[in-house]
Amino acid sequence: MPFRTITAAVGAAAGALVLLVAVPGSASAATGQFRYSYTTAEGYEAVGFLNNPDSGTCINLTPPGSAPGSASRAPKNRTDATATVFLDSDCEGDVYYTLRPGAGASDRLLLRSVVFS
Repeated sequence: MPFRTITAAVGAAAGALVLLVAVPGSASAATGQFRYSYTTAEGYEAVGFLNNPDSGTCINLTPPGSAPGSASRAPKNRTDATATVFLDSDCEGDVYYTLRPGAGASDRLLLRSVVFS
């Protein structure tokens, strides 16, 4: 193989590698904040939040200091992604509700986990 052909092949491979490194991957997080209310173990009302939560990953909402076994409530989806909230942990069960970006729900909507799409 002539030297010029080898040089051209190495140059093309190096250029392809630079393009692969320079092109950013797809976004893997929702941009914005997801808020929810909960009751502390002492009986106080509190607000929890997730900033720029991961997309496609189930997030269990167990706020620090929350009453054991209690559900969070009143979610507000201030992200740019759709949030699906579940009454059960681990994003399981038949009881779920979908919140579009910018939407919120009343105190009657209980949740223990959420996933963003």
